[in-house]
Amino acid sequence: MAFVVTENCIKCKYTDCVAVCPADAFYEGPNFLAISPIDCIDCGLCEPECPANAIVQEDDLTPEQQDFLALNEELALTWPNITEVKDAPADADEWNGVADKLQYLET
Repeated sequence: MAFVVTENCIKCKYTDCVAVCPADAFYEGPNFLAISPIDCIDCGLCEPECPANAIVQEDDLTPEQQDFLALNEELALTWPNITEVKDAPADADEWNGVADKLQYLET
């Protein structure tokens, strides 16, 4: 099992979760983070650190979130690994909680 970054991370991209990940399982894109299901050790440390509540355990994904498991796996194969906290985008708080953000995902 793995944890999965879901839609609310898009355009928020807080990196608090990265700082606590003992497996270095996060990968960074232009406006989204992904967790590699290969690297993730299912420890759960990242989930409570996400200010956007965008990290979910694979078994707890809703039907609407299911596609994010494959998306995380795909993006983690091409994006660079991130292991240190970075500043969130200046408008991250404005995007936190906005619905239907998948259309804004930059790959």
